[in-house]
Amino acid sequence: MSYCVALRLNSGLVFMADTRTNAGVDNVSRYTKIHTWSVQGELQIYLLSAGNLATSQAVISHLQEGDKAPDGPKLGLMQVTSMFQAARLLGETLREVIGEMRDGGQEASKQFDATLILGGQVKGGKMSLYLIYPEGNFIEVSDDQPFFQIGETKYGKPILVRAFDECLSFNEAVKLLVVSFDSTIKANVSVGMPLDLCIYERDSLTPGHSQRLAEDNEYFQELSRLWGAKLKDAFGDLPDFQLSRPHRN
Repeated sequence: MSYCVALRLNSGLVFMADTRTNAGVDNVSRYTKIHTWSVQGELQIYLLSAGNLATSQAVISHLQEGDKAPDGPKLGLMQVTSMFQAARLLGETLREVIGEMRDGGQEASKQFDATLILGGQVKGGKMSLYLIYPEGNFIEVSDDQPFFQIGETKYGKPILVRAFDECLSFNEAVKLLVVSFDSTIKANVSVGMPLDLCIYERDSLTPGHSQRLAEDNEYFQELSRLWGAKLKDAFGDLPDFQLSRPHRN
């Protein structure tokens, strides 16, 4: 399992993903789940993946083949002229890859599914985020749904729902994501460090800040400690439930 999040802020996009993959308790590995495509001044695209690793890697390979052969029958992400076109390309490619697995004799079951988050901007268009489902269909981020999560989402969602605001600064957004990932990592062993972070500044059309937060990252460790302590303090400050006494005849 994985955990990946993309936030849309007024100032840009923030992406974070864990790197743990596992095919059983004795087969745990690390793989990057954030992939980028960049043409300076023309486009900046980010792709996050959760689900079956072979499926997501095959999708990325298909896209890279398209980039290498711009005159071929299929586009790569480097040739798209809008984020909507990129989302359609991703959806079609994902659906085709899953179909190829089925036609190749593999069972068409949920274990081969993958879900993607596509984000970025193409020159002349708006900054966008899309959530792409295994069936190939997709939805765009909205004012009512200003962020996307994929993978093991339930443990890290409450803090996002309560604290997210599109007016957050990049620094505040990273703080929020660290708390969300810390909660998820503590609750689910299939999500783990290190974490990959990418930040895109609106209309820049250039790679922004990127960083890997390792297990010994001082900021992550300190925030995790403080968050745990403050949760305990807040719980202690809440009023106790009062048990009613049973009525006697």
